[in-house]
Amino acid sequence: MSPTPSAPPKKKWSWRSQAFRALVYQIVAVAVIALTVLYLANNTATNMRARGIQSGFDFLGSAAGFDIGESLFAFDSGESYWRAYLVGMVNTLRVAVVGIILTTVMGTLIGVGRFSHNGLVRGLCRAYVELFRNIPVLLQLLMWYLLFTEVLPAPTEPWVLGPLFLSKGGLNFPIPVWATGHVLAAWGAVAGLAAAWAYRRYARKVFEATGQAKSLFWVPLVIVLTGTLLGWLLGGAPTAMNVPFKGEFAVESGGSLTPEYLSLLLGLTVYTAAFVAEVVRGGIQAVPTGQSEAASALGLSRGQTMRLVMLPQALRVIIPPLTNQYLNLTKNSSLAVAIGYPDVVSIANTAINQTGRAVECIAIIMLVYLSTSLSTSLLMNWYNARAAIKER
Repeated sequence: MSPTPSAPPKKKWSWRSQAFRALVYQIVAVAVIALTVLYLANNTATNMRARGIQSGFDFLGSAAGFDIGESLFAFDSGESYWRAYLVGMVNTLRVAVVGIILTTVMGTLIGVGRFSHNGLVRGLCRAYVELFRNIPVLLQLLMWYLLFTEVLPAPTEPWVLGPLFLSKGGLNFPIPVWATGHVLAAWGAVAGLAAAWAYRRYARKVFEATGQAKSLFWVPLVIVLTGTLLGWLLGGAPTAMNVPFKGEFAVESGGSLTPEYLSLLLGLTVYTAAFVAEVVRGGIQAVPTGQSEAASALGLSRGQTMRLVMLPQALRVIIPPLTNQYLNLTKNSSLAVAIGYPDVVSIANTAINQTGRAVECIAIIMLVYLSTSLSTSLLMNWYNARAAIKER
């Protein structure tokens, strides 16, 4: 019996090759997009020249000519526009990063609280979600801003909460006087985080091999605190603090958070946490009920079941929509201009009014938010890949 003749191989560069056709279509699509962008850019530049409007990014090296009310590093009106944009970008990031951390903790607790056996806790968590996710975030920002600027007492008569001072001027708190011990404490914290990460990997392997549950929170926390304490002790154990005190016209010294920053941070955190809570609730409900029943049969407590069985499996469902909420929080920070917080949008608006470079300033804003959003997506996609189910 003669063997069945095989079909002749397709030529690599033949139109009959699916791979070749796909490559051609991609090249054509990229060319069309590039030509469209070039046409729009050329048309915009031509129209701007016809109207006598200057263009280009050369203005970034010029003196800004305005002050910024809130900055993590020194800035004055004589410095350049690019440094002003840097201040605005840092202000945006300090809201986004802290907001993401607080939102994750708060949203997770509320989402888990929806499964509490206590009816009051379940009701309060549900009421929180239904209340704050159905009020526009801009109204919530204005609500918090009015609370800080109208309800709180004047800076001359602040509320004293231990070492904290709260007033219309913001929140004042003690800060350490920077010394070598604080630098070593920071390095000790980094070393502690590395050791805590190694311990968590070891604890998970022990749990998978023997079923013996080890602490995945308290022991790593002790490791990090121990590393920080050792670094602090090696650095001479500095204890000097810059403590705020009530002056004649306002609270002086110490660290401070402005009402604008607090309003923006609280508004975005409270609003986004309601959505994160629903994401967490949906992820936990996606885990089969048999998993919790099996954990109970093994003698795990309800807290251990949620922490060691339900949440790790729910992460595979939680992470993708959670990433969207992180991106929404970062982009919603652009509403800071409504309450006077000097973020990158506020800086760009001032630059547009002074230079008339609207296209360039808007392009910078788009670049900042695109970069931060892509960085967040890459980090969460990496974490999602680690949490995904892997075949053995």
